[in-house]
Amino acid sequence: MDQDIYVESFLSNLNFTGFRKILKKHDKILETPRGADWRVAHVEVAPFYTCKKINQLISETETVVTNELEDGDRQKAMKRLRVPPLGAAQPAPAWTTFRVGLFCGIFIVLNVTLILSGVFNVDIDNVWPLIRIYRGGFLLIEFLFLLGINTYGWRQAGVNHVLIFELNPRSNLSHQHLFEIAGFLGTLWCLSLLACIYGRTTPILMQVNPLILYGFMLLFLINPTKTLYYKSRFWLLKLLFRVFTAPFHKVGFADFWLADQLNSLAVILMDLEYMICFYSFELNWGDKWADPGPKICNSYAYGVRAVVQCIPAWLRFVQCLRRYRDTKRAFPHLINAGKYSTTFFMVTFAALYSTHKGKDPSQEWK
Repeated sequence: MDQDIYVESFLSNLNFTGFRKILKKHDKILETPRGADWRVAHVEVAPFYTCKKINQLISETETVVTNELEDGDRQKAMKRLRVPPLGAAQPAPAWTTFRVGLFCGIFIVLNVTLILSGVFNVDIDNVWPLIRIYRGGFLLIEFLFLLGINTYGWRQAGVNHVLIFELNPRSNLSHQHLFEIAGFLGTLWCLSLLACIYGRTTPILMQVNPLILYGFMLLFLINPTKTLYYKSRFWLLKLLFRVFTAPFHKVGFADFWLADQLNSLAVILMDLEYMICFYSFELNWGDKWADPGPKICNSYAYGVRAVVQCIPAWLRFVQCLRRYRDTKRAFPHLINAGKYSTTFFMVTFAALYSTHKGKDPSQEWK
């Protein structure tokens, strides 16, 4: 509530400043005093400028917090009440900068090791499941890194992404924090993949390594302790909940932004579905990755793959319908809903074609 009072006061001053500057520019260009006269007659007597109730509430709030919460220490009270300007850059601690360089350097070295291992190590009989299982994790790490670049670009260009995404002005991730997380997870990803490639020389079964990696990533996200960027992780979990329950509440900018990102990252969901299916039906816990028998995890034979492929489009589809319900604007919301609904038809016909092709020996062409 205290923050809302400060915001209202800020907006009141901002509105008055906007009127003053616009009218001043008007008078300068047209060489007339009418703008200044209009400001005196209308703006300076407007309720949003003359009303001092907001200033009174600010003063009362500061007094209550100083006396009741900080034992009369006004400096501590002001530190508690005041927040950084929305969108203001918060310099990362030196240790964060150090960790960014450390993790990114290790990640680059491990990637070179992976490339050399892939060229000279031919110990894996069936490498395709390994690629499918680890590809989704790499794309997620790449997404975090690119999001860090975006955050840096937004700050440099003056885009107030803290306000747009409704982030906590006191605590939000800078581009260096995102680089740090991406570098750390990228290092773990490389180590896990190397452990798989050289699985026969380690005491841990190679098939267990992906489970350890993705289990740690999941634990990192849902960790309930107030560590490891707890507020940012909680914001993301809350946003994911809003995305997956879109029809039941209003859709904000951050909601449909994240749903759009999920559409771009649909391959991650597909690889996750493949991994679960592979470990459930195809995996041989012996030396080889998979049995030589027929493989169902890369097909639409049991229907789950088609459903998973439609999830990102479905989320945006119901968001568009909800926004149409709230705004009654057919354009662009119903148009967007129609656009995302085409994914359902595409996936349905692709599944039918794939199933028919698998049953008809004469349809071997692609």
